[in-house]
Amino acid sequence: MPSKPLDFKQRVLNIVRAIKVGETYTYKQVATLAGSPKAYRAVGTILSKNMNPNIPCHRVIKSDGSYGDYNRGKTLKEQILECEKEQLITTALPFVETPIYS
Repeated sequence: MPSKPLDFKQRVLNIVRAIKVGETYTYKQVATLAGSPKAYRAVGTILSKNMNPNIPCHRVIKSDGSYGDYNRGKTLKEQILECEKEQLITTALPFVETPIYS
């Protein structure tokens, strides 16, 4: 039996689930990847109803680079993204040994 194609909502959630820490996609990029480039507002609507913590909808931003809305509050979205950016920078820094002088 052939598998049923995923509906738009499920495609959006799968795409957003795959966004890595430190990365962001725009609503338009998500819509395009989901197969409906003009449905970026629908992406926002889908994400506004998402309460699954395994789907990082805070990593989806507006095309102009601003954060946009978040179903848990704009301030929290900004804080989470900044925290993830700091975490990424901290883990990406190479370990530098301090020379020991005798």
